Amino acid sequence: MTSPRLVLASASPRRLDLLAQMGLVPDLVDAAEIDETPQRDETPRRLALRLAKGKAAKVAVTHPDAYVLAADTVVAVGRRILPKVETLVEGRSCLELLSGRAHKVLTAVAVHAPGGRAVARLVETRLHFKRLSTAEIDAYLALGEGIGKAGGYAIQGQAGAFVMAIQGSYPAVVGLPLYETACLLDGVGFKRS
Repeated sequence: MTSPRLVLASASPRRLDLLAQMGLVPDLVDAAEIDETPQRDETPRRLALRLAKGKAAKVAVTHPDAYVLAADTVVAVGRRILPKVETLVEGRSCLELLSGRAHKVLTAVAVHAPGGRAVARLVETRLHFKRLSTAEIDAYLALGEGIGKAGGYAIQGQAGAFVMAIQGSYPAVVGLPLYETACLLDGVGFKRS
């Protein structure tokens, strides 16, 4: 009897790359579409966990015999949640806010196992950006690298040069904390070969 397949409930190419670093290739990518609007008075931590759990649960309905893995990343300055940037104006606003400051990247991972067992973990990483000049912000925005990214930047790209300090999990900032993901999968009985 073959073990149930692994389904990634995310269309993120970065999450696919990170899973590959663990030696895992999902059998299927089935990105969950859910409302990601923060709820009234929702903290960044709760938002990240709610979104990851919601995505895993939604995809698990379609694939009840599979291990479903979902993740979500939220960037926050204090309790202020930064958007997944869709425009250059939003990108500029985020980079100006992050310039010279510390911020948190909260990545939640959720797994639904066959039989309905669900587990989740939240990983918090603290980063400190250097003070960015207008020219640096303009040049970064011109790349388009931050479009679609929480907080308007991609640490694995040229924005990596903005990071003065990082405390926590680098892969979590990219989109999937590897240690915690491996622990969750092992904990629900997923056999990695």
